[in-house]
Order: sequence, then structure tokens, then C-alpha cells
Amino acid sequence: MAQEGFKRKLTAIFSADVKGYSSLMGQDEDATVRTLKTYRELIATLIHKYRGRVIDSPGDNILAEFASVVDAVRGAVDIQKELKARNTELPEHRKMEFRIGINLGDVIEDEGRIYGDGVNIAARIEGLSQGGGICISRTAYEHIKNKLPLGYEYIGAHAVKNITEPVRVYQVLMAPEDAGKVVGEKKSRPSRWQWIAVTAAILVLGVAGVASWNFYLRSALFSDKVTSVHKTSVSLNEKPSIAVLPFKNLSVDPEQEYFSDGITNDIITDLSKFSELLVIASNTVFTYKDKPVKVKDVSRDLGVRYVLEGSVQKKGNNVRINSQLIDAATGHHLWAERYDRDLKDLFKLQNEIVQTIVAKMAIQIDETERARVMRKDTENLSAYDYLLRGWEHFYQNTREGNKDARLMFKQAIEIDPRYSSAYAALAWSHLNDFYYGWTMFPDKSLQQVHDLAKTALNMEESNALAHSALGAIYLRWRQYDLAMSELHRAIELNPNDTQSQRQLGSVMLYSGRKDEAIYWLESALRLNPQLSLDAFMLLGQAYYLSGRYEDTITILKKGLAKKPDFVGHHIMLAAANAQAKHIEEAKRSATNVLRLHPFFKTDSYGTVFRNPEDRAKIVEGLQKAGLN
Repeated sequence: MAQEGFKRKLTAIFSADVKGYSSLMGQDEDATVRTLKTYRELIATLIHKYRGRVIDSPGDNILAEFASVVDAVRGAVDIQKELKARNTELPEHRKMEFRIGINLGDVIEDEGRIYGDGVNIAARIEGLSQGGGICISRTAYEHIKNKLPLGYEYIGAHAVKNITEPVRVYQVLMAPEDAGKVVGEKKSRPSRWQWIAVTAAILVLGVAGVASWNFYLRSALFSDKVTSVHKTSVSLNEKPSIAVLPFKNLSVDPEQEYFSDGITNDIITDLSKFSELLVIASNTVFTYKDKPVKVKDVSRDLGVRYVLEGSVQKKGNNVRINSQLIDAATGHHLWAERYDRDLKDLFKLQNEIVQTIVAKMAIQIDETERARVMRKDTENLSAYDYLLRGWEHFYQNTREGNKDARLMFKQAIEIDPRYSSAYAALAWSHLNDFYYGWTMFPDKSLQQVHDLAKTALNMEESNALAHSALGAIYLRWRQYDLAMSELHRAIELNPNDTQSQRQLGSVMLYSGRKDEAIYWLESALRLNPQLSLDAFMLLGQAYYLSGRYEDTITILKKGLAKKPDFVGHHIMLAAANAQAKHIEEAKRSATNVLRLHPFFKTDSYGTVFRNPEDRAKIVEGLQKAGLN
């Protein structure tokens, strides 16, 4: 980007997106799109009114530039006031609030687009804004602090990827009574926003709030293209990040292993439900089970700041849990505790551990969400114990293990017929039968998944696992709109549910929404590199359909490293190498395809894609590679 001949200029960069866009889409896609279209037109009109220029507006995002910071902030204030008025006409659950970030920075202009650190910073600032709010950088603030009838609250310095110095950020106070105020610059007691700022500034670096147009900003955010799915995706999640290592079983009875694993999984699940946290998936952290590990190595390998480790000892009706939360960057133990409790207090104890972790990480969470996360759908410890035993068998990923898991889940239901989680787990055991070919009646298995998931949701609508199972069924039945709705709801309830993210990515891919597919698939692989192999293939397909052939090759090679004979990777490698004009590599990939699948035909590949153009593009690449 530093090539001689590019035009550079100083400009005011305006970045905006919709708060809670995925949730709105999950509830009602048609209504959300209609509102978004109306609001986007309004925003574009006001940007033009204040002598600005809209550069791009994919998805729910808007990128614009202004010659003057004063005009940019005036326009932003006018936009938020107008949108607030429009929102009064909508039901509470349909209100659409935009977040706006503004920065003054030096950028490169090329063919009407702008690139560089200035864009990166504007997008980062936008992610810190409240719905209906405006945040600006220090450089923008210096140009307007005495020129507009507004107030400002300093919310701290924030680290931004590839930017040497932290960026100081101000929230714009638009109420008339706040005009002339500057809050927070000299006060020692941190405000609510400063707590968040301090936490975010020392945690995972990246760009929040620009996920659905990451294709546009990629050149500005990263010095190279996708060399690692971890590197790409971490930029999409600027949240406090944590890995919960498998709790050690200190019980004399090795049969109690399921119990310590179950406690670990439950803590991961509870933490995952907090949208403010980035939590590494259980099957990724369980690769560390029974291995000597160093916390700093875990932090480096998984890209997390915090690591929780502990042990469980169950004896009779008593349980002892030791746990400690470590800041991997410094090696400091933020918190360590030992709990000796009666088993009847187990649920309360789990909640206490989760609450303590969240508190120590300085995250402020709305009490309503806290209550939702902590709610358990059974009070019967025997039913819960059978559920844990069932999951222990389920995760063996064998036909016999799945069969034993189903018996355990049924036993949990027999003890507590209103146990929503047990019905959802039973649904997934039938889904496994379908996925692994363990049933002679696949259509019957899918119907059982559907019915059990519906039963679970009738008992507890907020069961993320049941919504995810329904999403998987609708995806299989190619009812893509229903699948999107269920999977959006599952992710809303459990933002770190990587299976739902993978499935939503595939729905978006097959529906022709490639950029959203890339976002969800990158996010899933960031949190869970141990996802099913098709996640790498799906992300490769999304890159391919976006014309990013080298990225396609990179991610598929990562998949091949895990399983060299997975034909799906070779198929897409053949097409991508052909399109990238790597002729010899394309021929080798085509040879591997026919070795693994001698009867492969291009006319039967890619029929799941809703858009004929997408399928045609893949077939074109395969034919260039010599496949018919």
C-alpha cells in the first residue's frame, strides 16, 4: 500500500454499523432489511447534506469521509437524532440503533476507496460506541472541542492492531445540558466506560464491529493476507478472551472422570453465554487434557489473555473444587479459591465461580443477561448427573458411545420429564446418527431431531442447543431462511457456540451471502480449530467465491494437514489453483480427487448453492483443472 503514485490525504473518516444486527435479523429478516434500507437512505442523505461522501455500505455497515471533522460530527449528531425519532415509531424489539465512530487520519485513496490506519482506527472506535451514540478519536476531538455545542467524555486509551500508540477515545455527549463539558480526563475514579476501556485495551487486539465488511478493510487491518485463520479471526473479536483448561479429576475413583469433565464443560457453557467474552470451545481445550502444559503456551496457541485451571474431587455427597484464574500475559494469579460443598449446592457453586471470573475480568454485565445465563433448567442432581454421563459417551464420537449417550439422556428425562437440556442432548444424539451414517433410516433420524428440539424449546425457549439442532435440520432440508433464524437465535443465546457459527456460515455460503459466511466461519475456527473438517472446506469455498484464491489455498492446506485424504479439500484446491493459474498444482489436486473419488463428476457438485452463478464459478475452476 505504500507504492509510489498513490494519492494520500488527510480526511475525516466516518464508520457506522447497527447494534445487535444479527439478533434483529434472527427475529425478522424482512422487517430488518426494510428498516435498514430506509435508515441507510436517510444516513446517506444526511452525509451528503454535510458535504460527506459514502464510500461503501455492505450489510449493516456504512463507511464515509468528510473534508471537515466539524461536518462529520455535525452530520453524525444529526443522524443519531433523526434515527432516535424514527425509532419511536417502532416496537421496542424492532428499534434499530447505529453506532458511529469518527477519526481524523491520513489515508490512501485509490479508485474512490480509502485505505490505511485512519480507517482501521475509525472502525475500532465505532465498536466502542453505544447504540445511538458517537465516539471520536483524540485527533478528531482536538479539531472540534471548542467549535460545537457538545460535551465529551474521555473513555480511555485503546490499543489498535498495527498502530504503535494507543488511541485515546471520547464519547460525544449530545444532550443540551452537556454542552461544553469534558468529563473523565482528570478524574481518578473510572467511569463505566473507562472500566470497559481499560479491560479492552489490554486484551485481544483487533477490530470489532466491522465483521460484515471485513473484505473491504482487510488490506488496512493486516500486513499480509490470510496466513493463519487464527490471525484473521482474532481481529474480529475484540473481547476479553479465556480458555478453561479441563479440570483434573482428583477422585480416587477414575470413573468420576465424567464428572470433572462435565464441570469443565458447564463452566465453559456458562461463560460462553456472556456476549462480552470470547471463550475457546470445549473440544479445543480438551486437547490439553492429561498433558503437562504451561499457561503462557496455552495463551499463545489459542490467542487468549486469561486461562482458568482447576481440579474436582467428588466423594460421597461432597465435592471439592479448586480453581484459579491466571492473566497469561503477566503470569499473575488474579484469583484462586477452594470450595468444599455439599453436592446439592453444585449449581450454586458453578454460578459463583462464573460470577467471580467475570468480576475479576472487570466486565460489567446487565443484570437481566446475568440472570439468563445463570438459570438452570433442572434442580434434580440425579438428572444432571445422567446428562453429564451422557455427554461423556457422546464425545467419544463412536456408534457405541452415541448409543450409550442416548440411554443416559433418556434416563435424565425419565427422572425429570421437564429437563429441556436432556431433550436437546437427545436430539443431538440422533443428529450424530445422521451425520456419521449410524442409522438405516436417516429421514426418520432427522424428524426425531426436529421433534425433540421442538419439545426442548417448548419447555425452555432459551435453550441454545435446541435452536442449533433445529438450524442443522433446516439446513439439511435446504430451508435456509428458517435455518438462519434458528442459528441466529442460538448464537444470540450463546455467542461462543462454534457449531452454530459454523452452520450459520454454511447457510450464508449456500445462500450467496459470502462475506457473512466468511465472518462466521472465521469466527468458528478462531474459537475452535478442532471443528469438523468441512469447516475448512466451507471457508475455502467462501474465499473462492469471493475471488480470494490464494486465501482459499492457504486455508485448505490447513485442513489437509489435519486429514490429507479428505476429498472436499482436494476438490476446492483443484478449482482454486486453476483460477490462480497454478497449473501443475491444479493438476495434482485433480489427480487426488479422482484417486479418492473415482466417479467424481462436476455436474453433481455444488447443488446446494442457491445462486446458480456460485455453482457455475466452482464448476468453471474444476473444469480448468481438468475435471469433468
